Amino acid sequence: MISETPAPQNPHRTKKLNASDVVASLKRDISDAKFTTNERLPAERELAETFGIARGTLREALKQLEAQGYVERRAGSGTYVIYVGDESLRSVVETTRPLDLVDARFALEPHICRLAVLQATDRDLDRAELVLRRMETCKGNIEAYAEGDEDFHMLLADITGNAMIKWMMTQVCKVRGHTQWARMRALTLDEAAMKKYNAEHRAILAAIRAREPENAADHMKAHLSAARISLMDAMQA
Repeated sequence: MISETPAPQNPHRTKKLNASDVVASLKRDISDAKFTTNERLPAERELAETFGIARGTLREALKQLEAQGYVERRAGSGTYVIYVGDESLRSVVETTRPLDLVDARFALEPHICRLAVLQATDRDLDRAELVLRRMETCKGNIEAYAEGDEDFHMLLADITGNAMIKWMMTQVCKVRGHTQWARMRALTLDEAAMKKYNAEHRAILAAIRAREPENAADHMKAHLSAARISLMDAMQA
């Protein structure tokens, strides 16, 4: 009787994986250039089978990877790698000063507002409304407010439909996640500041709803000016 050699087991199936496990695995593959920049990942069905997980778990993992700037999901086309494994880029993220970042945002975000006016759907505006309502309930919770603030600004970039702009805003968000920003938030964010920023965000969204590109851009400039003044005051205190 001839014994049969067991079929090799998929290494991903040795344990039941969750979304975080899949994120970690795909990040390693992307960092190791197994998937390169601008390359399309395998179809969701194929990836789910590879990892031995449900499609819903895979979609959650891809959502996390997109939020972290590793991939971009394009409707009707698939999921593409946008991660740039560049040491100089990581150095910029780690060393950019708060005031420098605000100045860079002046060059980017007013035009994001103009494009958002042109591209925003009713669904996009409803999503922005939900983010603002969430921020308005933070009541002094600095971390929750900062998360909502990042979500709002990133959502405006997403509304533009411009992959390069979304990538640039992802880098902005990475800088805002640095330790020095946590210190600045502790110094500048109190309930009064949150209330003021909420009103500024409301003005931006109202101008986008009204389809007024220059008005939306001007409100964003005013918002960034207020943030810059607050940072300067904190640094001089």
